[in-house]
Amino acid sequence: MNEKLLTFNIEQMDAGTRLDRCLSRLIPGSSRSYLQKIIKDGLVQCGDEVLDIPRYPVRAGMTVTVRLPEEESTEPVPEPFEFPILYEDDVMLVIDKPAGVVVHPAAGNPNGTVVNALLSRYPQFMSEMACQNARPGIVHRLDKDTSGCLCIAKTASAQFKLSSAFAGRETSKTYVALVRGVPVRPQGEICNLIGRHPVNRQKMAVVERNGKQAISRYSLIASGVVDGAEISLLHVKILTGRTHQIRVHLASIGHPVLGDTLYGGSRTAVSGADRQMLHAWKLELPHPATGENIRFQAPLPADMSIIIDRLMQK
Repeated sequence: MNEKLLTFNIEQMDAGTRLDRCLSRLIPGSSRSYLQKIIKDGLVQCGDEVLDIPRYPVRAGMTVTVRLPEEESTEPVPEPFEFPILYEDDVMLVIDKPAGVVVHPAAGNPNGTVVNALLSRYPQFMSEMACQNARPGIVHRLDKDTSGCLCIAKTASAQFKLSSAFAGRETSKTYVALVRGVPVRPQGEICNLIGRHPVNRQKMAVVERNGKQAISRYSLIASGVVDGAEISLLHVKILTGRTHQIRVHLASIGHPVLGDTLYGGSRTAVSGADRQMLHAWKLELPHPATGENIRFQAPLPADMSIIIDRLMQK
């Protein structure tokens, strides 16, 4: 990815100004939404400190360094491929997202995403949504290598209501995870702040400040030894939806998701764990038209099922 490295000394006139607004003045021609994205992506620093909050108030005398990627087109294109559909009506659908598929186009992943598939299946999709951007219909996300239930809005009204439901914690999300080791407690709650890793901008981390509250609850279902590695099967319910939340939380208690090399879960420990063994199993939410709570369940993918069967046979 091509990028420019820019350095700015913050003057007194900008003291107290939001970081995104300050950069908007210093980098003319760049949209606020684009600048907010690069801030959240960890591309703005003051010394060794990553500034990843757009509303951060800058101080006079700060030296801010910005790694400025080239802006890419945000207009996604239709691509003819399908995903398993768990539910569909006039205003929403729920798909079983396969592992290895990105939800929406972004830098480095301009195509092959769920959004590209939606535009192929529904040619009118972009024009009917409220926002003409790269994320039409998307109300929540799953990591690229996480499989399972993904809810999508088909109208602007449904997108607003579903997004509000996820933001307002009116939904219930339960995941199946295979992890390294065995938790000391068979059940537990992990509650802390998650924010951008101070050094590796591709990672999130448990932080003491400049993070957002994250709450996960896990239950131990089974444990044993597979291919010489001690592993556990967990059910994990998340009460918040932070980036990489389950992966960060489980790694923080010493039990990274199996196959998740970013957070310490080796792919060589167990045969077949060629990606992070994490599946969005159950989803419950209020229907955007009726308000009635509806429930969905995505079957376990083959790669996880094989390892779980081997674990259960021990």
